Amino acid sequence: MNFSFLELKIPPVLVVAVTACLMWVVAWLLPTLNLLLPGRTPAAIVAALVGGLIALAGVIEFHRARTTTNPLRPGNASALVAGGIYRLTRNPMYLGLAVALLGWGIFLSNPASLAVLFPFVAYMNRFQIVPEEKALDSLFGKEFAEYRSKVRRWL
Repeated sequence: MNFSFLELKIPPVLVVAVTACLMWVVAWLLPTLNLLLPGRTPAAIVAALVGGLIALAGVIEFHRARTTTNPLRPGNASALVAGGIYRLTRNPMYLGLAVALLGWGIFLSNPASLAVLFPFVAYMNRFQIVPEEKALDSLFGKEFAEYRSKVRRWL
């Protein structure tokens, strides 16, 4: 079955919200898997804050470059952003969202709910990142290919 109709259609923040809800539902449905993790709340807060800062660093670099931050319209990019946090990851905004979800999973303290992160990453790769990379390749060609060869997609 071809699901290409989902490419660049669902805002990543909505995907995060759905993922967070699914993580909660899994923890609720499987309470016997809940772990007693001392310090889980501070650890969850730290992870969520780190995730937020990573994502924010990506947004700041886009604003510095005066290019679009709209994830549903990567073809509107006016610049290839490769500085700042983009020297470490090609997708700091999505990485930050994933780290924030990891914080939520730590707070839930349920290994099964943490497993929901894997479909999140798979979805983001297939329906958000790959189409974005196609658009950037069309817009920036060799420059993007060079950047892609030096910097990993996530970490």
